[in-house]
Amino acid sequence: MHTETRPVWLITGCSTGFGRELAEQAIARGFNVVVTARDVSKVADLAQGNEERTLALALDVTDSATIDHSVKAALAKFGTVDVLVNNAGYGYQSSVEEGEEAEIRAQFDANVFGLFAMTRAVLPAMRKARKGHIINITSVAGLIGFPGSGYYAASKHAVEGWSDALAVEGAPLGIKVTCVEPGPFRTDWAGRSLHQTENRIADYADTAGARMKNTAGYSGKQPGDPARAAAAMIAITENENPPRHLVMGAFGFEAVTEKLRERLAQIEAWKTTTLDTDFPQ
Repeated sequence: MHTETRPVWLITGCSTGFGRELAEQAIARGFNVVVTARDVSKVADLAQGNEERTLALALDVTDSATIDHSVKAALAKFGTVDVLVNNAGYGYQSSVEEGEEAEIRAQFDANVFGLFAMTRAVLPAMRKARKGHIINITSVAGLIGFPGSGYYAASKHAVEGWSDALAVEGAPLGIKVTCVEPGPFRTDWAGRSLHQTENRIADYADTAGARMKNTAGYSGKQPGDPARAAAAMIAITENENPPRHLVMGAFGFEAVTEKLRERLAQIEAWKTTTLDTDFPQ
C-alpha cells in the first residue's frame, strides 16, 4: 500500500503517556509508524511483530545527531513523513523567583529548541510531498500561565507563537499545523516526569507553593483519558481542515475559553488608550 492509505507517522517521546498511547493506536490502525524514545529499549516492544510497518529508534530531541539519524532512517524506510507528532517534553515547576537557571534551560532545550529542530528536520520531506501535518503537544499552559508553572508555560507559549508562523508558511505547501493543548491527563506528567524546585519563600506559599502541592497530589487521578486523546489526534489528521488549536478535556475547555474572553474584554476596555498611541491622523 502507498502512503495515501497507510500514512507515515513519526512520534517523539513514545516511552510513556500520550506518545505511547498514540503509537499503539497508530500501529493498530495499520499506519507506518516511527516510534522513538531516548532509550530505544523502552519502545522496542511496539515494533515486535510489526517490523514491516514499525521502526523503533533512539531519539533525544536535545541531541541534533539523533534527530538527523532518526529522520534519515524514517525516510529510508518509508520514503516520507505524513504526520510528525512533537510529543517529547516534560514539566518543570517552581515559583518564578525560585526557578533554577539549569532547570529552566533544560526545560527549553527539550520543550522548545528540541521541538524546533525536530520540525526543521522533517519539513524538507513534507515540502517535497506538498503535504503533511505537524502536531505539537503543548498544554493548556500554552495559553494560560498558572502559578508555579511560569517556565513551563513560557516554553509552551513559545511553541504556540511559533506554530502560528509555521501554519501560515506551511499552508501554501499543503502542510497543516495543530497544537494539542491538554489539561490534566492520566499520564506521567505530574508523576515520574515532573521536575520541581521546592517552594521555600513563604510569600509564594499560597500561589506557586499551593499549586505545586496540588499537582503532586492528583497524579494518577486526573480526569483526562490518554486513550481518548490519542483517538482524537488520529481523527484530526483525517479531517480536511484540522484545527489550529485542539484543547483536551473539560477543565482545559473551561479555563481556556474563560481566559480568552477575559483577555479580549480587557483589550477592548483599553481601546482608547491603545489607539491614542498612534501618530494623530
